Amino acid sequence: MEKVKFMLDEKESVEFFVLEQTKLSGNQYLLVSDVEEGDGNALILKEIATGEEKKENVYEVVEDDMELGAVAAVFESLLEDIEFS
Repeated sequence: MEKVKFMLDEKESVEFFVLEQTKLSGNQYLLVSDVEEGDGNALILKEIATGEEKKENVYEVVEDDMELGAVAAVFESLLEDIEFS
């Protein structure tokens, strides 16, 4: 499984395993985790349009409850062994 480095700012980065990706309502989402398998912390990230021509994608953590529930349901259906709690 692929581990991707995300830059939090110019000096700090964090690495996550990308478990799955999906597109919903024209938006691209990633399901990432700090562990490759088993119980770990997971986040759903949404790709943000920056309006600039950049080689890097910009993501933010999905915090809106309605959006989070909809995207989590898609990921649960894609990955049968994933359950969000």
